[in-house]
Amino acid sequence: MENVDTPDPRPLRGEPISLDLLNSRWHGDVLFREYDGLPIWLASNGLADRVTPTDAVLDALLEARAALLALRADPTDTAPLNAVLAHGSVRRTLAADGTPHDEPDVPEAWLPAWLAADDYLRLLALGPARIRECAHENCILTFFDTSQNGRRRWCSMSGCGNRAKAARHYSHQKQDTLPG
Repeated sequence: MENVDTPDPRPLRGEPISLDLLNSRWHGDVLFREYDGLPIWLASNGLADRVTPTDAVLDALLEARAALLALRADPTDTAPLNAVLAHGSVRRTLAADGTPHDEPDVPEAWLPAWLAADDYLRLLALGPARIRECAHENCILTFFDTSQNGRRRWCSMSGCGNRAKAARHYSHQKQDTLPG
């Protein structure tokens, strides 16, 4: 697990860490299975200098991802996510300049998984309805809707949004040319 130089092949990047972990399932989980994607994923989430990519880190991330998926399927299924969160806590300190500081107190192997689980709680506090699945029928990507009106439907307007518009246009064109 050393290939940090490979560019991130995923179509949707820049989502909060919890949703980025969910989106690592993209294209049949190809990121972690075929691209040796743990270093890529760690780098894209600003963790490359804090976490060594090991099998233990990947196992913890896969457990956290399964917990997030279980929670998305059934919001009352909180035990798996709470089990991930049980691997760490937040240590609060006060800096010399009087600034409060929160630092995760988590074993390195669990840090990315714990941060993803903690981030999901943050997103839930901001607005659970803004955590959305892409509306395209063939897309599994999840995003946090930051649009002003809260009506974003697609993971990417240039990807899934354009495909949906093109399909609608083609369908209308086809109906207009049918005899009848």
